[in-house]
Amino acid sequence: GVAYIDYGTHSTDSVDYPDMAVPACDAVVSGQCEKALLFCGTGIGITNAVNKVPGARCALVRDMTSALYARRELNANIVGFGGKITGEFLMADIMLAFLEEPYEKTPEHDALIAKIDACNKADAEAQADPHFFDEFLEKWDRGEYHD
Repeated sequence: GVAYIDYGTHSTDSVDYPDMAVPACDAVVSGQCEKALLFCGTGIGITNAVNKVPGARCALVRDMTSALYARRELNANIVGFGGKITGEFLMADIMLAFLEEPYEKTPEHDALIAKIDACNKADAEAQADPHFFDEFLEKWDRGEYHD
């Protein structure tokens, strides 16, 4: 009974999860979608990838308490799951709870979210600099990194 847009893989073939996750995050950040539910093997990679998208607040969850906290206190708009870690029926229960849980707007929660959003914005701006990797490339050229 929940309207959704499926950005999924539509097969069991291995894929690079950012190819599906980032468009889903963009839909949430732009307001096209209210929330997103994302899945990968452990949930770790997909959660890390989408938290690079400014405006995305994704929580990796494996239990009901984490999902409710992320939604209620951190206003998470995206939740990530590990399909190899969390059982199907538990994920279904967590998804419904996450989708239904309201954000508890308080000055403390808003202040924390503002700090998180500022970190994401600063990271995005720094990485947009075409010389962001110059220091690391120079170290590579000098042989400071080893395979």
